[in-house]
Amino acid sequence: MDFARSDNPAVQQQLDRLAQLSLPQGRFGLDIIRQLLGRLGNPHEHLPPVFHVAGTNGKGSTCAFLRAMLEADGKKVHMATSPHLVRYNERIRIAGNLIDDALLASLLAEVLDASDGLAPSFFEVTIAASFLAFARHPADVCVIEVGLGGRFDATNVLEHPAACGIAALGIDHERFLLAPEEGAPQAPLARIAFEKAGIAKQGCSLVTFNYPLEAELEIERAALAAGALLAMRGRDWDMSSIAALEYRDQHGELTLPLPTMAGPHQAQNAALAVAMLRHQDFVTVSADSMARGIRSAVWPARLQRLGAGPLTGGPLGGVPLSGGPTNGVREIWLDGGHNPDAGQALKRHFDGQHLHLIIGMLANKDPASIIEPMSAQLASITIVPVPGHDSHGPDAFTAATSSAPDVPAALAALPDDGLPVLIAGSLYLGGEVLRLNNEIPV
Repeated sequence: MDFARSDNPAVQQQLDRLAQLSLPQGRFGLDIIRQLLGRLGNPHEHLPPVFHVAGTNGKGSTCAFLRAMLEADGKKVHMATSPHLVRYNERIRIAGNLIDDALLASLLAEVLDASDGLAPSFFEVTIAASFLAFARHPADVCVIEVGLGGRFDATNVLEHPAACGIAALGIDHERFLLAPEEGAPQAPLARIAFEKAGIAKQGCSLVTFNYPLEAELEIERAALAAGALLAMRGRDWDMSSIAALEYRDQHGELTLPLPTMAGPHQAQNAALAVAMLRHQDFVTVSADSMARGIRSAVWPARLQRLGAGPLTGGPLGGVPLSGGPTNGVREIWLDGGHNPDAGQALKRHFDGQHLHLIIGMLANKDPASIIEPMSAQLASITIVPVPGHDSHGPDAFTAATSSAPDVPAALAALPDDGLPVLIAGSLYLGGEVLRLNNEIPV
């Protein structure tokens, strides 16, 4: 269940109504969202060209690259992503700007009023409000991130996207995506691919990475069954990234800059966004705009180096790291990753560098997914709660750890050794850290 708070009373009134909703156990499918959208006039049928992105890791970053490239080309872009980090408004971006409080309160009230008797989920209401906003406000293109899975995700009512994309695959949300189902693949990664590839649509490009064989076979089957035009990395497009992002497909080759977003995996996400743009015929984006978008794209709480602020210390004051000479200089990184692939990405980014880890993880996640890949690099591990959520305590961690009541206390207790700090384990924790450091997504 997602949680949301707002300083605006009108928005909070609707968020309180949202908080009473939950997905009934055992209910999967698109019937409720279709009925709800039908009561609202089917706004999803009146959107500008849509780029629809699924994946276990990297789908949000791919959306951020798409938006940045399209906007660099002068396009007005609607975007729907999840979860939010600090404010619910982050989920709905209208023509480049986060939805304002007055419109958000009005849309949520309209959708919730229309949902009487349907018992929709939090996410279904959110997507209905997003599509309603997008249908009523002019723009050139929509970028829509899948919430969970793909096949039964509320966003999958979209019938004629410009292009669909699948980012990196991994094991996550096992309770939902690996639930036993007749006719579904049994192997975990094949089942994940089966769920993600459920967004494939007839006549629409399905642009993907390359994956282990069992996953590729499921994606090929889904594309064939849907009549989608599969464009898979290594077959229909490819990329490499050393000094630059070298992209190639049947249309030719591009030399593009590397992203400013940290982590080698971001070059792959940027290439996926490029491939989606080049495997569709609805929207034209120049190579120069792609290059500028790759450099300008940001995606908070994904390997983000925190700036000076109340939490980190510096010009804005706040909690000092310690009294020693490195106070205010120590690198502090934030990442919301919480599965094994995220752990591997963090390991690659820090590449053997020693660091302190402050970690908070929801009770339904495995702490080992982050700690084990990085175990040889960790100078210390401090466990903190995830505010407002059930999260693991120190007894869930096998490695030697300490605990702190919150992130400020954890930072204050670190030795003044100059080593970088990584705060990780949950996007909900990431949102709290951004709030504390006055780095609110805009």
